[in-house]
Amino acid sequence: MNFYVNPTLNVGYNLGNQIKDNQNKDSQYYQQYVAPYLPNKITFGMSVIGGYNFLPNFAIGTGLKYSYIDPNFHMMYWLIQPKFIFNPGDEAFFIDVTYGKQFNKSAVSNSDFWSLKAGLQVAYSKRLSQEGGLVLEGFQLGNSNATFIGISYGITIFSNKNYTVEGIE
Repeated sequence: MNFYVNPTLNVGYNLGNQIKDNQNKDSQYYQQYVAPYLPNKITFGMSVIGGYNFLPNFAIGTGLKYSYIDPNFHMMYWLIQPKFIFNPGDEAFFIDVTYGKQFNKSAVSNSDFWSLKAGLQVAYSKRLSQEGGLVLEGFQLGNSNATFIGISYGITIFSNKNYTVEGIE
């Protein structure tokens, strides 16, 4: 398969806020002084990964990710992403493990990002595939953190994919 480019969009729900709200729903202090300053319940982001698929079941890539968590939290991350591919072909199941380090200035600087994504990659044509999956994301935002669960959709453009549904070409 050689090189690939993978732009992706994702949206997620903040599990951490929901858990904290349920644990502290009777605490007046929490409701007044902590809850208003927690990140939003919904986040969205976009990323672009460029990588190399050097084994049939493994690829590694790097790229950029933008995440919007809160009006003051516009995070840009430099990513590294190993991709594990099961049943390579026109309907491949994959698992991405991603780590990112923030490089821009925002309400929080020096943030870390990690994610685990599992999904299905379906071929449109010889060099173009679409993918969708479930994603679990974690952000270390200074002294606090946020965990999101969501969905992801993207396309993958391959430089040299030598097979289609009908077989090797």
